[in-house]
Amino acid sequence: MIDWVKKLTGELIDIVEWLDDSTNTLVYRYERHNNEIKYGAKLTVREGQMAVFVNEGKIADVFRPGMYTLTTQNIPILSTLQGWKYGFESPFKAEIYFVSTRKFTDLKWGTPGPATMRDGEFGIVRATAFGIYTIRVKDAGIFIKDIAGTEGRFTTEQIQENLRGKIGLRIKEVLPELGLSIIDLEAKVTLMGQMLRDRIGPDFEAMGLELCEVQVQDVGLPEEVEKAIDKRGAIAAVGNLAAYTQYETASAIRDAATTPNSAAGAGMGLGAGIAMGAGMVGQMGMAAGAMHTGAPPPLPTVLAFHVAVGGTQTGPFDMSALQAQATGGKLTRDSLVWKTGMAQWAKAGEVAELSALFASVPPPVPPGP
Repeated sequence: MIDWVKKLTGELIDIVEWLDDSTNTLVYRYERHNNEIKYGAKLTVREGQMAVFVNEGKIADVFRPGMYTLTTQNIPILSTLQGWKYGFESPFKAEIYFVSTRKFTDLKWGTPGPATMRDGEFGIVRATAFGIYTIRVKDAGIFIKDIAGTEGRFTTEQIQENLRGKIGLRIKEVLPELGLSIIDLEAKVTLMGQMLRDRIGPDFEAMGLELCEVQVQDVGLPEEVEKAIDKRGAIAAVGNLAAYTQYETASAIRDAATTPNSAAGAGMGLGAGIAMGAGMVGQMGMAAGAMHTGAPPPLPTVLAFHVAVGGTQTGPFDMSALQAQATGGKLTRDSLVWKTGMAQWAKAGEVAELSALFASVPPPVPPGP
């Protein structure tokens, strides 16, 4: 009789385990007819898993990685269950939920709408952002009780919309708090990700989750701000307002020339556009000078002359040095001078820029009778 009981008991022993071949399953309910688990069954919990034992709708225990024998010694609550009619340790009805504790990566998030922020250069602007985040289950009991419930299979898709919304809303708070220029935001994406993780982490923990990482992959700027940035870059590249105006005019006519059915496109090519732009530059330059607006005029050029002394070239000397030489008699009206742009050496007294130097210098004393 005893051998028969042992044989029957051995045949009833189960292996309770979960081999996950999916990439998105957070929770899996172990399937058994009428939720019947054999007394003495072997529960195998692998690395990256936890098993939640539920009896009569209540969480009785949470098992971490390892192998367990389901008996009254390991699960005291079994001693209160109704025995099997055959008189030895009976099967019992319970639910076992396997929870994946591995990291789930590449989950996407984005701002549900633009975040309004103040910028020192562009005033009030609106920016968007998007990226990816990583989560894992930290407290299987809380996650089963508050989120997954009695779902037979609970996946990341069923919670991703909720998590995406939490991150997207919080970044609308984080962006203005950074206090950065809108142009500098993309250089601080790592800092934004860290701030988001710190800010939202407690919300995830309340659901039994750990927010492992938040990546901000891009920051979107309004179209008008992007255009303004492009124009400033173009101005810096061409160096002055006149050249930039020529560039703008040529670009506009080039676009018109390549647009079907446009008036400018009927024979006006890029060369004509550049010529027209050059004419406009001259007009705009005069208008800018009259109204004292636009870019400042170029810096004045410093005059500098070389002076021939005893057949040797000296200098160059600026006007103050030449004035001192003229006062001291080293530079005379007959001294030969030359500057950039002159075809040949000339007497200082015959150069218009130097004539004022000799206004207070008396001419040579005439010879006596």
